[in-house]
Amino acid sequence: MTKKQLNVRVDATTAEIARSRAEQEGISMNQYIEKLVQQDMGETGRSFVDAAAQFMKEYEAAFLAEFGEHEGTGQRR
Repeated sequence: MTKKQLNVRVDATTAEIARSRAEQEGISMNQYIEKLVQQDMGETGRSFVDAAAQFMKEYEAAFLAEFGEHEGTGQRR
């Protein structure tokens, strides 16, 4: 995988906390930041799926009333 360089500015306290956390985990600062971004992406994906499931739960009856079930299968669309 090709790596891109990012330059970010944070306050001194944030930088020190990040450095300390990376050290505690035994990884570089770069790996630590990359891990945080990947975790964030995962959380966003889970949030989307949870919201979609909640939407379907709330509006299932309306969908069935409008579109019914698959013809000949007895299964919902």
